[in-house]
Amino acid sequence: MSLASFQAHNSTSAHPLAPYGWDEEWEAAFAPYADQGLVPGRVVRVDRGQCDVVTADGLVRADTAFVTPHDPLRVICTGDWAAVETDGTPRYVRAYLPRRTEFSRSTSSQRSEGQVLAANVDHAIITVSLAVELDLGRIERFLALAWESGAEPVVVLNKADLVPDPVGLSYLVQDVESVAPGVQVLPVSSQTGEGVEVLKAVVGGGTSVLLGVSGAGKSTLANTLTGEDSMEVQAARDVDGKGRHTTTTRNLLLLPAGGALIDTPGLRGVGLWDAEGGVGQVFSEIEELARDCRFHDCAHESEPGCAVIAAIDDGSLPVRRLESYRKLLRENQRIVAKTDARVRAEMLKDWKRKGAEGRAAMAVKRGGRVR
Repeated sequence: MSLASFQAHNSTSAHPLAPYGWDEEWEAAFAPYADQGLVPGRVVRVDRGQCDVVTADGLVRADTAFVTPHDPLRVICTGDWAAVETDGTPRYVRAYLPRRTEFSRSTSSQRSEGQVLAANVDHAIITVSLAVELDLGRIERFLALAWESGAEPVVVLNKADLVPDPVGLSYLVQDVESVAPGVQVLPVSSQTGEGVEVLKAVVGGGTSVLLGVSGAGKSTLANTLTGEDSMEVQAARDVDGKGRHTTTTRNLLLLPAGGALIDTPGLRGVGLWDAEGGVGQVFSEIEELARDCRFHDCAHESEPGCAVIAAIDDGSLPVRRLESYRKLLRENQRIVAKTDARVRAEMLKDWKRKGAEGRAAMAVKRGGRVR
């Protein structure tokens, strides 16, 4: 390391914002804003046109009027690095730095708009409650979004103390590992401390975001990781394990052993948003099999020489896995088609082709001619 690099590294590591993730790359990206007299800060909470930003001089409240574009994916969010005015009342966030990663989903509204949940995240902690039956399809959906975001996913099987049988717990871990290739699956209990130290080691470097449905125990987990009651906790219903939204905003918290944590409200809907790459990574074994199909555009339905169907037939690929893969790809294609005319045209062409094939099959079955 050169003397200049060593000095730059020391200056950023000693920076008051270093615990929040400030580094040389962020400092270089912020240089144009520093020349304008603005100061850097990390957004720790956003709420109704304003946000809390932690700066070198402490926490400030700033207006977000200048960073609220029409595109909901471009609005400022928790985890962003902001350029903040130091003078004036109210203070304003004038801009935010380009994001390294962003976790986005499709909203559950009729418009199906994109919504960014957290920015500049290194680890996506997908929290699953063991108080209810595992929903492998939902885990696959969360994983697809996590991989697409650029963050590294980790699946936490929370409330592991509710499964006292070690063998039973081991089987649950294996079930999740089977749908999460390349992902660490960690049983954790805030009650007994099982897995907590391992999870602390994972989140100790960089920024992590807690994700999951209501009742998964994210707020309890956040309190365990921070070592204090920083988030309010409510009990989940015994009948179905569901809980109310304990967390109503996304909050960035510092962890005592290093790193930062973003806690999010429970998600009722987990819609994909332009996540084809993430889906491919979750179902990597299907993508690998598809390379051996006879036809490069094989739909894995009834084509001759289909390696995917062959794997279904010999039992090496579960039918549920292929059905889930198809479902997520179709959903993602519909979302993309809303803003991409080329994709819409391809979908229409495919629908017409399948319609013609269906009519031809019915005509042959009836012994008639194809019109």
